[in-house]
Amino acid sequence: MIYLDYAATTPISDDALFVYNEASKKYFANASSLHELGTKANEALEASRMSWAQMINGEKEGIYFTSGGTESNQLALLSIIEGNKHRGNHLITTKTEHSSVYHLFKKLETEGFRVTYIDVNEDGIINVNDIERAITSDTILVSIQYVNGEIGTINPIAEIGALLETKKVMFHTDCVQAFGNVLIDVKRFTIDSLSVSSHKLYGPKGIGMCFINPRIEWKSQIPHTSHEYGFRPGTVDVPAILSFTFAGQQAEKHRNENKEKYSTLRQELLFRLQRDVKDYEVYESKINQLPQIVGLSVGGLQGQYIMLKCNENSICVSTGSACQVGQQEPSRMLLSMGKSRDEANQLVRVTLGKTTTIADIEQLVQVLQQIS
Repeated sequence: MIYLDYAATTPISDDALFVYNEASKKYFANASSLHELGTKANEALEASRMSWAQMINGEKEGIYFTSGGTESNQLALLSIIEGNKHRGNHLITTKTEHSSVYHLFKKLETEGFRVTYIDVNEDGIINVNDIERAITSDTILVSIQYVNGEIGTINPIAEIGALLETKKVMFHTDCVQAFGNVLIDVKRFTIDSLSVSSHKLYGPKGIGMCFINPRIEWKSQIPHTSHEYGFRPGTVDVPAILSFTFAGQQAEKHRNENKEKYSTLRQELLFRLQRDVKDYEVYESKINQLPQIVGLSVGGLQGQYIMLKCNENSICVSTGSACQVGQQEPSRMLLSMGKSRDEANQLVRVTLGKTTTIADIEQLVQVLQQIS
């Protein structure tokens, strides 16, 4: 099989798996236990916390480990909103967020919060002026994803952070598709909260990280929670955290060279599409685009059909976010860009990864040519 669905998940790397196995032998004790082995596990945990703080230029005290991107998004948002609801009840987000964020805000609307959902422009990018116009005196938080997981467009996070700082509005950003691919600096970009997921970084599944600026208020969602400084209940998985931390370090270390590789592969894919496929469309930003995520439609056909035909030819692609496709709903991203529901149902997502080759690109385009 040719795997071209890396935005959904990545295989754990051999090195990250080695770290996990070794850490499972050495740091198996509960990090909250007061005996010597518990202390050693806690020291390893705190070293990982410091490492993540350095990678995002944040404070160690703001790093919390979770079960992944979804929990990081939801716990951060709920904790911050509940800790600041005395300041107002207005929230701002986009129609293009990951389902973990979008559906949480839909739920918050049923609980008395007012939510403004902002559209993107025709290139799939948020206009900062639209955020500014939406802010009111009772706006407490804005949540904007850094990189869209369906077509890979990159939002102007630094500009958004600068605006919200002047307006004294808190800023959360979903960085699950961004970390290891673009620069993340919480101080430079004035980010109050963010989320990262291990399984997007060739690390183990079931582990993630959330950052919350220690200077802002938040409220624990489960009273008397003792783990992760009250942020999340449950015994902390130290071996998985150490493996995740290693995967994050590797992603940051090789960020620039990976970008070059994916840019080359993307250009090859676009060239071959133009040469060999008669009817197709690529959804992208010419300015702010993550190269390894390629959102497209082919021949006016449903994305689900394209995905199944690719699968028959031993190629794995998707029809958008893996957390959304089971519901077979049209892409909210394409709808927000002004596409019709029929067009939004045509989305196919191709994502490139460490093992992707030119030969893989050739085979994909051959299949798309046959289908169209």
